[in-house]
Amino acid sequence: MKIAVIGGTIVDLVAYVDTAPEYGGTATAKDFHIACGGKGANQAVAAKRLGADVLMVSAVGDDLFGATALENFRRNGIDTRQIVKVPNVSNGVVMIIVEASGQYRSMYYHGASDFLAPENILQAADDLKQCGLFVIQLEIPLETVYAAVDFANRNNIPVLLNPSPLSGGLSVEKVCTCEFFVLNEMELGILTGLSDIRAAAGKLLAQGLKNIILTLGSRGAIWFAEGVEEFVPTLKVDAVDSTGAGDAFTGCFAKSFAQGRSIRDAIQLASKYAAMSVTRKGTQDSYLTAEEFEHFLACENPAQCYNHSQPI
Repeated sequence: MKIAVIGGTIVDLVAYVDTAPEYGGTATAKDFHIACGGKGANQAVAAKRLGADVLMVSAVGDDLFGATALENFRRNGIDTRQIVKVPNVSNGVVMIIVEASGQYRSMYYHGASDFLAPENILQAADDLKQCGLFVIQLEIPLETVYAAVDFANRNNIPVLLNPSPLSGGLSVEKVCTCEFFVLNEMELGILTGLSDIRAAAGKLLAQGLKNIILTLGSRGAIWFAEGVEEFVPTLKVDAVDSTGAGDAFTGCFAKSFAQGRSIRDAIQLASKYAAMSVTRKGTQDSYLTAEEFEHFLACENPAQCYNHSQPI
């Protein structure tokens, strides 16, 4: 089953510091790294490295960063025929500060990603109809998100929506047909206005969403559906860099589900894949290949995956 990833393409500018500076302050970086990123691009690369067939629908700038991003897709074996180059517009970038603890702060400039329009979804119709799953995020205009969801509905294609980055404005009513809603605790609170995660997940389910997958970082994830509340633990690891871990989770989940895994098994694999990604520096650079991940799974004592995490 081919996966269509519809989302943003960003280049990461990453600085590593002991502690992030306070407002008006300055910190000296111990290391600096430039890499291809963007939530859509990250999820596409993660899924592809694990063996998925991936079509990317995105927009890149006509600058050096855009050319770098496009070449990165091709180098990773991702289908780029529906990536548009926007003239006279810079590619998106994100500036990231990573602390020694592995925690990070980031600031986005979406650039060309803001120019992916609803008509681009229609122009990609023939290729999109060949896909069995859409994976969408919010680094593109909301009108384009809604157009992609509507297209999927008309063609009976399930949608995984990762409502991130979430800055307000998303209409749950317009995306309530999505099969999967993958988000973290902060995003869940912002979207629902509720601090209790069970109440918040229940609110989204009542609005029509089918499967809520709440990622909890080092604690694992919880799957909410009608009559379902299942905690899925993950691995305890020493985090080096947590940037892109959520995208690793989503990419792995999409690939696993598309290849016939159950929802629970797909969540479990995605949690482990995301955990392994934080043990390496970088975003896409931290994503294991299928062979590396299979080797890890074969060598790991399954009991060790569960003895460090407890459900909420």
